[in-house]
Amino acid sequence: MTLFGTAGIRGPVEDVSPTLALSVGQAAGEPGTAFVVGRDGRETGPALAAAMEAGLESAGADVRRVGRVPTPALAFASQGRRGVMLTASHNPPSDNGIKLFADGVEYDSDAEALIDEQVGADESGLAAWEEWGRSERADVLGEYRDAVADYVRTRFESEAPLSGLSIAVDCGNGVGALATPQVLDALGAEVVGVNANVDGHFSGRESKPTPETLTEFSDFLAAGSFDLGLAHDGDADRLVVLEPDGSVVHEDTVLAVAAEHYAGESDVEDPVVVTTPNASARIDERVREAGGRVERVRLGALHEGIARERKRAGEDAAVVFAAEPWKHIHVPFGGWIDGVASAAVVAALAAEAGDVASLRAPVTERPYRKVSVDCPDRLKADAMARLESELPAAFPEASVDTDYGVRLEFADASWLLVRPSGTEPYVRLYAESDTVDELIDDAETVIERAIETSR
Repeated sequence: MTLFGTAGIRGPVEDVSPTLALSVGQAAGEPGTAFVVGRDGRETGPALAAAMEAGLESAGADVRRVGRVPTPALAFASQGRRGVMLTASHNPPSDNGIKLFADGVEYDSDAEALIDEQVGADESGLAAWEEWGRSERADVLGEYRDAVADYVRTRFESEAPLSGLSIAVDCGNGVGALATPQVLDALGAEVVGVNANVDGHFSGRESKPTPETLTEFSDFLAAGSFDLGLAHDGDADRLVVLEPDGSVVHEDTVLAVAAEHYAGESDVEDPVVVTTPNASARIDERVREAGGRVERVRLGALHEGIARERKRAGEDAAVVFAAEPWKHIHVPFGGWIDGVASAAVVAALAAEAGDVASLRAPVTERPYRKVSVDCPDRLKADAMARLESELPAAFPEASVDTDYGVRLEFADASWLLVRPSGTEPYVRLYAESDTVDELIDDAETVIERAIETSR
């Protein structure tokens, strides 16, 4: 059984149990290493954290217990050491998960495979009793919040870059409530928190922030006099941006705006933005306009993409930003996905532009749709192999890239991507086009036929 998906280990607590946490801790820990261990606000978090800490310590690692923190705060604290975050991000409250970090960066696929192998072989990582690690409590939230605020002050050359800005933040009862409102306030904004108490049941709304789950927040924005709305998931690695009227700004538009900023403000001759195959061509357009270029990597592997591009880069090139829809890595600040930093940076960009409408105005926004097609996990590999030939045959006018799923690009800047979900029994279909409904319908027919043939 493979434990790791595209976002660490994640699933119902019957699977992501204290027994599993203990085993992963013993596999990850070793004498002489140090870990920070944090968790989101889920009810099952304390028990899983205790089991993880026991596993790490009994394998010889020292542990700093940081309690409830956003995932980016845990990643920040893992610089110079290793880290474990107990979170299932935007999943339901009955789920939990395990995400591993080393020096501020998520474990790569090779490191995860090693843990997977040790847990699967049931190899005890128990150290000799005299080598067991020690545990202590640590507070990292204040240091993290200060670091984000200082980064934005320096980047925008202002002590209060959000002065005069009125922002509503829907924290979704997640641990973003412990960081984002405080950072925005420190940067000069007037902040109103919504669902800003940490609640492991996510009582205010579903944890995943989407136009459907944010309807009450959208109504709240529309009834108020805010300049900007922001929303997080359960662990604050994701950010959703909303207009003052409550409408959700498309995630690829947010990505394009941030990518253009980083490419345009970079001192290097060849600034590189790393993104994923499901990200819109509007990102390429804005980055090119700013003098940079875009490179893609498979979904869930931004860190590997950054490492790859750094290895390839000459003296005049550097990775300045990396992102997939909803999730951004602010490379000059750190190597982790950070929704709190995104909230502060996007708010500062909106303040600089005058308002959200002016900020997004340069971005060409074509109609976009995402569809999930039912596909049992056991059929995914065969169906995708068929689609590598059947989709190009159905759309012979398109250029084809099969590095990360099947991506077709058309002369008018339309595109579609088909890829298997790493966490759910679906094949995902993404498309952007002035005739997106027609493109989706035609592609979905090909996909359904390939899945049926694979049965």
